[in-house]
Amino acid sequence: MKTIQTFLLCILLVTPSLFAQDSGGSKIYISADMEGVAGVVSGDQLGPGGFEYERFREFMTAEVNACIDAARMAGATEILVSDSHGNGQNLLIEKLPDDVMIVRSWPRELGMMAGIDDSFDGVIFLGYHASASNTRGVRAHTQSSANVVDIRMNGNSMSEGAINAAIAGHYGVPVIMISGDDVAVAETQVIVGEMEGAVVKWARGFHSARTLTPEAANEVIRTRTKAAIDRITDFQPFVLQTPVELELTLKHYRPVELLSYLPGVERLNAHTIRFTGKDIVEVSRFLTFVLDYQVDLQP
Repeated sequence: MKTIQTFLLCILLVTPSLFAQDSGGSKIYISADMEGVAGVVSGDQLGPGGFEYERFREFMTAEVNACIDAARMAGATEILVSDSHGNGQNLLIEKLPDDVMIVRSWPRELGMMAGIDDSFDGVIFLGYHASASNTRGVRAHTQSSANVVDIRMNGNSMSEGAINAAIAGHYGVPVIMISGDDVAVAETQVIVGEMEGAVVKWARGFHSARTLTPEAANEVIRTRTKAAIDRITDFQPFVLQTPVELELTLKHYRPVELLSYLPGVERLNAHTIRFTGKDIVEVSRFLTFVLDYQVDLQP
């Protein structure tokens, strides 16, 4: 008997993988915006001053929970959620599962992708919208609807989805799914490449759409999230060639003039500057500074 026990112990030590349980599972990053949430069509749903904002915080949170539920069913074991709209404090965090972590508020390095690194297996964009250069799409803009006309990288006009996909791609992580209106989903798929798309509304104008109800949208998100994670190895990271050349076109003259005083910044015309960063991370930091800095910021 002692000989048999010794033999079994030797096998365990030499070939532990035969007896170890597969830890499995995937680590998922969810970046949640609000303009692409089902039913959103105007500023009345998008900020604290809007008469429907509190209701739509509920709907945004429900879409995130639908995504989390489906990701869990598909085998995800770790999830980080980035509250990436407006003031970054939209999600009702008490209604999220206790075992997820949330990134909130601003400023933060990497913006809507704060916390991403090479340990993640896939990224999901929820509630995303089309770019400022797109002639269609509900509430279409890029990073700042008040100030930005266009953001181009390496000569290509970029949406928020494309910029954020490039940040994920810098760490070798693919975007596997996006939800929003039909224009946002199609635009991101064209720029970034194949990913699952959950269309929850169809744009009819900047402030109008044909939309699913919240629960119907949640079901679409569940279905597409599960499909994405079930074939997560099919997707490829979106990687920009380095160095990354940024062309930023702003609505107003004066910030462009002042930015041209910075070393490494070239003014191309009345509204556009050029900045070249060693990679997308450096460009993202530059954009965060340009769009968020105010001399009277407190504390």
